[in-house]
Amino acid sequence: MNKLLYILVIIFFLSCGSDNEDYAAIEDEDLSQTENPLLDFSVPSNFPDSTYDISQNPPTEKGFELGKKLFFDGKLASDGVVSCGFCHIQDFAFTHHTHITSHGVNGLIGKRNAQPLHNLAFMNEFTWDGAATFLDSQPIIPITAEVEMNETISNVLSKLEADPNYPTLFAEAYGSEGITSERLFKSLSQFMVMMVSANSKYDKWERGEAVTFSEDEENGRILFQSKCASCHSGTLQTDQSYRNNGLPLDPTFNDIGREIVTGLASDRRKFKVPSLRNIEITFPYMHDGRIASLEDVLDFYTDGIVNSETLDPLFVQPDGSLGLVISNEEKTQLIAFLKTLTDTDFLNDSRFSEF
Repeated sequence: MNKLLYILVIIFFLSCGSDNEDYAAIEDEDLSQTENPLLDFSVPSNFPDSTYDISQNPPTEKGFELGKKLFFDGKLASDGVVSCGFCHIQDFAFTHHTHITSHGVNGLIGKRNAQPLHNLAFMNEFTWDGAATFLDSQPIIPITAEVEMNETISNVLSKLEADPNYPTLFAEAYGSEGITSERLFKSLSQFMVMMVSANSKYDKWERGEAVTFSEDEENGRILFQSKCASCHSGTLQTDQSYRNNGLPLDPTFNDIGREIVTGLASDRRKFKVPSLRNIEITFPYMHDGRIASLEDVLDFYTDGIVNSETLDPLFVQPDGSLGLVISNEEKTQLIAFLKTLTDTDFLNDSRFSEF
């Protein structure tokens, strides 16, 4: 069985939570006990409904803190160093912008840029190619990837069981003893679902709060609706689709994108449309981090698109030319608008800080 198929099989079984005995046991436990109070997960008024079923894994104080400890713990990797937080740094909306692509154990280099972690409770699928359809199972991919954390789930559980603190922490979080893969991933999800970024200037404007866009920001917003919102749509700033945006194929990685998951030639070189929230500080850009700045991104969309069989039709003009029609002045205005998507409250929220 190849590695991708192995991962997908594990994800399938984890996603069938209602049929899993450990999941059922967790759901039967009293998570509202006074010594482990429920956390307030509230959907911002300008947001869509959560796609994550909070009722099946309601974040609790101790579950969240356990998930946070696990997120920053190198025990989840074979070298004891590369934690989830190694590539997902809060200052940069939980990306790793000092690296074009993720760096893993023993200095190995992956082929994709670390994605930001925010508003995961509202997403349908995860990773650049959608290999994970359930948040609880998403961490399996980086944990088992040879160029990332290069570990097995069984080894992770053994290390946690041998730790002097984790058995108690798991018991406190779930009301009974036992360190299982389901509890491991549920804890990580409790930490991640609370990562809601919803207090940018744009959010406040959208909710009708007392903010005013500058002339460039307002002009950029209008331009964004006509030039960009077909893909980066709605409050989440993504339609969550998979598209080929015309990037030249990188011969080093030959990353075929969504086709790896579906096996369909029609998905070749398609990647998930990323959310543009906090885009100002999540550089470098694209699935492989090849573009360094927002200015360079817009230059690519006007002058750098390469044709291929699966290129999204949105990038083909009526006369057959490729790319978006955006003037230099309009690019300046678009970038001014994109910067209104930066949520400094989220970036500085001490709940998500390692220390």
